[in-house]
Amino acid sequence: MASSALSGTHHRLLLPCFLRRLPRPRSRSCSRLRLAACHADTLLSSSGAQGPPSPAACSSASSAGGFSDWLLTNGLPPGKVAILERPVPCSRGGKDRPLHFVAAGQDLEAGDVAFEVPMSLVVTLERVLGDESVAELLTTNKLSELACLALYLMYEKKQGRDSLWYPYIKELDRQRGRGQLAVESPLLWIESELDYLNGSPMRDEVVVRDEGIRREYNELDTLWFMAGSLFKQYPFDVPTEAFPFEIFKQAFVAVQSCVVHLQKVSLARRFALVPLGPPLLTYKSNCKAMLTAVDGSVRLLVDRPYKAGEPIIVWCGPQPNSRLLLNYGFVDEDNPYDRIAIEVGFLKLFYSPYLVVVTKPKLLSQASLNTEDPQYQEKRMVAQRNGKLAIQKFQVCVGKEKETISEMLPYLRLGYISDPDEMQCILSSEGDTCPVSPCSERAVLDQLVVYLKSRLAGYPTTLDEDEAMLAEGSLEPKKEVATRLVRLEKKMLHGCLQAANEFISGLPDHTVSPCPALYAPELK
Repeated sequence: MASSALSGTHHRLLLPCFLRRLPRPRSRSCSRLRLAACHADTLLSSSGAQGPPSPAACSSASSAGGFSDWLLTNGLPPGKVAILERPVPCSRGGKDRPLHFVAAGQDLEAGDVAFEVPMSLVVTLERVLGDESVAELLTTNKLSELACLALYLMYEKKQGRDSLWYPYIKELDRQRGRGQLAVESPLLWIESELDYLNGSPMRDEVVVRDEGIRREYNELDTLWFMAGSLFKQYPFDVPTEAFPFEIFKQAFVAVQSCVVHLQKVSLARRFALVPLGPPLLTYKSNCKAMLTAVDGSVRLLVDRPYKAGEPIIVWCGPQPNSRLLLNYGFVDEDNPYDRIAIEVGFLKLFYSPYLVVVTKPKLLSQASLNTEDPQYQEKRMVAQRNGKLAIQKFQVCVGKEKETISEMLPYLRLGYISDPDEMQCILSSEGDTCPVSPCSERAVLDQLVVYLKSRLAGYPTTLDEDEAMLAEGSLEPKKEVATRLVRLEKKMLHGCLQAANEFISGLPDHTVSPCPALYAPELK
């Protein structure tokens, strides 16, 4: 991604309004004085008691007011929230306007309905395409829901001020897909910024996701021809002629950052763009509140008490921090779902996050057993009998590193068995492969220790250096969020290393030298 391709197109993010036309909002008198002082732009019921906004967060009527007026004019019921502002730290030379976020407009208690958005204000594939069967066909073929929504938004964006949803488009343009840390997805970072992720599998995840977006871009014309009734109103060229790839990618990333995954709805309605939803809402991994579809609307019940002016928090789903950064541009330090994946196999053992085959794995690289091992088929049979595959993924969950190492050891021990009698004994027994001998167990654990140390050495900074940089508090936003990600990855790797060393300490004879193994796994 060239720097010029991104830096010059931030203002061109293509954000949505939808096809089903609502009555045009009545023009409002401009005689009302717009105050320069910051204040909360509220969406309160007339009976709601509004408290003061947080001193660090305020909103100007000229920015959030138009969006709020548009929502209320087009059917949003009065709620209990306000749209406030937070400053953007040192981004683009200090030229960025503050970001908006949804906050409590009054004191709230757990279980209160913060707001309720009617489905007439929610964008889904069912609404965009007008035909649920077409929506299902498209998304089960070569195009994702995100690609379909992004294409629709790009054409709607071309309508400019003629769009009846112009205030919503303008609001999402202002956010540019940035989350609560004011950072975009690494998909939009330039090469020098991606260097902040050196040593992390995130570098390769960005490449893989970018390639996936490009494949979908090449299939966009399919949507044009299959849903001709949708696009006949737009006097523009077919997608790949009307929009360059970089513009589509910006639209895709914008949709990815604000789409809501609704539960217990039809396939064509499961991905939705909800006004007052993300990125205006603040995501948190240990929260229980989530947007839900109820009786023709999307509703948010809060899961905790709030004081007026406090950001409204919602659950972002059980996603590791790598996904949170890639999708929403933030990292959650308290994420109980954070994890790294280790994949092990008997033909080629790939260690990488989420992917079975990676050409340049970063997190735990790759390993392979000698394919000339005469006992390969027997070892594979034992692995399958114990619920493991020829290529097996092990999830290292935060705080459970020792449990994962324990789960891996029986699988890895198979690679150190060379005696046919030992192999037959294992075949005739049930359960996981137990330690064959102290020397072979030491060999397995030593290999893990050496490998984990080499992986940690692959990062350009140490864990202590990351801690020091974050404590100083002067990092540029993208470097800060990247440093937080790699720091959490290193902590999990250190946890695995500590677990392996503890198992070594528990061996009965510390003087035993590791056994040589003719077909031992090779870790790279």
